[in-house]
Amino acid sequence: MIAKRLHKTGLIPQHAVHQPGSPLLELCAVSLRYNGRVALEAVSFQVNNGQRVAVVGPNGAGKSTLFKVIAGLLPATSGEVKVSGAGPGGHICIAYVPQRSQVDWEFPVVVNDVVMMGRIGKLGLLRWPRARDWDYVHHALEVVGLSHLANRQIGELSGGEQQRMFIARALAQEAELMLMDEPLTGLDLPSQEGIFEILDGLGQQGVTVLIAMHDLKLATDRFEQVMLLNRRLIGYGKPTDIFTPERLVAAYGGHLHLVGAGDELLALSDTCCDEATG
Repeated sequence: MIAKRLHKTGLIPQHAVHQPGSPLLELCAVSLRYNGRVALEAVSFQVNNGQRVAVVGPNGAGKSTLFKVIAGLLPATSGEVKVSGAGPGGHICIAYVPQRSQVDWEFPVVVNDVVMMGRIGKLGLLRWPRARDWDYVHHALEVVGLSHLANRQIGELSGGEQQRMFIARALAQEAELMLMDEPLTGLDLPSQEGIFEILDGLGQQGVTVLIAMHDLKLATDRFEQVMLLNRRLIGYGKPTDIFTPERLVAAYGGHLHLVGAGDELLALSDTCCDEATG
């Protein structure tokens, strides 16, 4: 009885129970409507442990919305979301990394503190971190190469360092599923390469990563699985199977120009790079 009361107060976190043998992530006919607009329509797919999936589509396609539904930040209007066989809510295994434009980089907090936020689900509210929790934080910062910036204010970091900090927070959280919303936007090639090196290591450890992005060529070159989305799921599979002229036109419509380049077909989008809503 006492434990149940503490769960209700949040002093002891109540976690979702994973079902052995279930897919890590499964969506069945998930739809979401708000303000009279369809944001997602009957989206169904399944992702297994260790996969790295690029979620690609034009501005307003619902990529950010999809991530928020999976993370439990937005309730689906209909359909079902399952993480390791359990419904939404209570999943401390999910790490959601928002777009950098949605973060207040002037907030007076240092890198160490942000990474420690990943331990809150393990600690519960009103409990001080223990030595073991700080060990997780220090190890996570070491993995992403930010140990020397542990006491740096977050607004003083470069774009690549900010993304590595969020990955460290996910590592401290012991996340099994990472949802990264436009993490590569604005990063130079060396910074992007550094992020992929870290993600390669996470994949070998069985961590699943979904990354929302605009760059079709990068999705083709660096991902074995891609998801083409424009409110509904247009295709999900290998890039060579999904990025066909028919599917790309279905996703991008008049914003897409298909240009022949030797034996290849280049897809050029005239949408802007900033996606505020999805």
